[in-house]
Amino acid sequence: MQTPLPPLGWLRTFEAAARHMSFTGAARDLNMTQSAVSQQIKSLEGYLGQPLFLRRPRALELTEAGITYLPVVRDAFRTLMRGTQAVTGAQQNAVQVQSNISFAVNWLASRLPKFQTEHPEVHLNIFTDLWEPREMAEGAAVEIRYSLRPSDTVRTELLRTDYYYPVCAPGYQVTLDTLQQKPLFDCSNLMSNWMNWVQDQDLTWENPPIVYSTTYLVSLSVAMSGGGLCLTHDTIAHDLIEQGRLRAPFTYRAEMPEAYYLLLSPQAEDTPGAVAFADWVRREMQVDQLR
Repeated sequence: MQTPLPPLGWLRTFEAAARHMSFTGAARDLNMTQSAVSQQIKSLEGYLGQPLFLRRPRALELTEAGITYLPVVRDAFRTLMRGTQAVTGAQQNAVQVQSNISFAVNWLASRLPKFQTEHPEVHLNIFTDLWEPREMAEGAAVEIRYSLRPSDTVRTELLRTDYYYPVCAPGYQVTLDTLQQKPLFDCSNLMSNWMNWVQDQDLTWENPPIVYSTTYLVSLSVAMSGGGLCLTHDTIAHDLIEQGRLRAPFTYRAEMPEAYYLLLSPQAEDTPGAVAFADWVRREMQVDQLR
């Protein structure tokens, strides 16, 4: 008589907990409570007759059994996904892409027709965030993340480093001497900020009031309307400057602590559409940096 397999949900929870090395991280990923994740792991361990994790005070660690079992579980899920894609046909090229909203609007949107021309078989679903997410959203195959540091839970590669600088409307009059008297705008919680840009040049700075928003979209819109100056960087501002909607009134550009990273989920390499999109983003970023 064949030994029955453990419930698929337990295995899914084990894979998520091992990927995050955290029951809390797995709970966020799976939209479950932390206690539910813990209970499912205990149930799976009871079924297997041995522990899969060592519970440390502040972290998890895979046991020898967990190390052995994890690649088996992951391979099984990949096999299930490939088989499902084969049955659903065209749906295998439906790809969920995640990014912050400023990148999606100011970089990705204008380039999407090019991608669709090159890959008409790939259907993209684009999800945007205001704040940097802790983890990739469940179901996302590819993420472009603007961050100080890459994720350590999924495959991550540096896409682009950048430089930041002030911009304003083409007819807006400003000099370094009058900068502090102008309305200033910025995106909040970034190291690429007004204070650091000014200090890099040893300018006198009396901490003028700055209006912050949770997305570059707001500060860029104010600048384009002639309402003041905002900080930005080439990735999201180059096209607006080329179109004559913004100008950079000063020559100094500071290197950004933040950078753009490409994050790939464990299933992305088995999804042709995700591979095609990731390769296309890499090429487009390379083209940008050669300009």
